[in-house]
Amino acid sequence: MGREEVLRAIRDAEKEAKITVANAESQASEIISKARLAATEIIQAGRSDSEESTQNMISEARQAAEGEAKKVSKEGDSSIDSIQQSSEGKRKEAVDTVLNAFRS
Repeated sequence: MGREEVLRAIRDAEKEAKITVANAESQASEIISKARLAATEIIQAGRSDSEESTQNMISEARQAAEGEAKKVSKEGDSSIDSIQQSSEGKRKEAVDTVLNAFRS
């Protein structure tokens, strides 16, 4: 093998190496782009799941609070009715007591 052949073989090898490096860089760039896209999709799915879970928790809490509020309201209404019923028979006595106090 002569000197020219060796130099030509070296140049050809360098060209092939440059092509290989360029292809590797292109593939690496493509892999990075795909990875970024996948990461973005994962983040969006996570946010969506998180928002849905939060809405469910809020809805459940709201339902529990409404149930408790109804229960408390019924107890309050019952107490008010009881007070009104027990006070109806005593109104006349109270009015008479107040009027007697003013008269004396």
